[in-house]
Amino acid sequence: MIRRTLAHLARSVAMRTGRFTGIYRRFCQPGGQEWAEYLRRHGGLHAMGDGCAIQTNVTFTDPAYVRLGHNVRMSGCTLFGHDGSVNMLAVATGKTLDRVGPVTIHDHVFIGHQAIVMPGVTIGSMSIVAAGAVVTRDVPPGVVVGGCPARVICRTDEYVARLEAQTAAMPWLAELQQRTNPQAPADDRLQAIRLAHFFGPQTPLKA
Repeated sequence: MIRRTLAHLARSVAMRTGRFTGIYRRFCQPGGQEWAEYLRRHGGLHAMGDGCAIQTNVTFTDPAYVRLGHNVRMSGCTLFGHDGSVNMLAVATGKTLDRVGPVTIHDHVFIGHQAIVMPGVTIGSMSIVAAGAVVTRDVPPGVVVGGCPARVICRTDEYVARLEAQTAAMPWLAELQQRTNPQAPADDRLQAIRLAHFFGPQTPLKA
């Protein structure tokens, strides 16, 4: 009861004022959509569209240089707005140097875990950045990119068609079709069907 009261208070104060963020994150463990709303109010981003979901392990080195469209989803990635080597080089060479740039992410984009987006990059709408990718140049609309440096793997519509075919063959298709909120975490029944399909009876592995 006390923990629930503290969580409610921390969420209310953090959302309203931007204070006690550490306590809020610890006690409330906000999901992606809730954290995105917090960042919209207090994260210092240049702009953010509607329906975004940003996990709490996403890093914005220079949030003022970041502009997000609608329905942008991010998981554990890093967006750079500057080149950290410039200060070292300026001291070493005695030259006046700078390298900063905006990061613009258009509507309906997903950026996977541990992906890195470098300064000056624009990611087009309906695109996916795979986990671990390093994006050093603009990503055109409607593609899936991956690798280091990131390159186009396929078109997003091709990936959707492949996913649709795979999903149609899954034993839990009927469960998915009955869900009213496709973004909600898997409930116990759906999880049980998946685990039974993956592993069969709960028996330990043989040596």
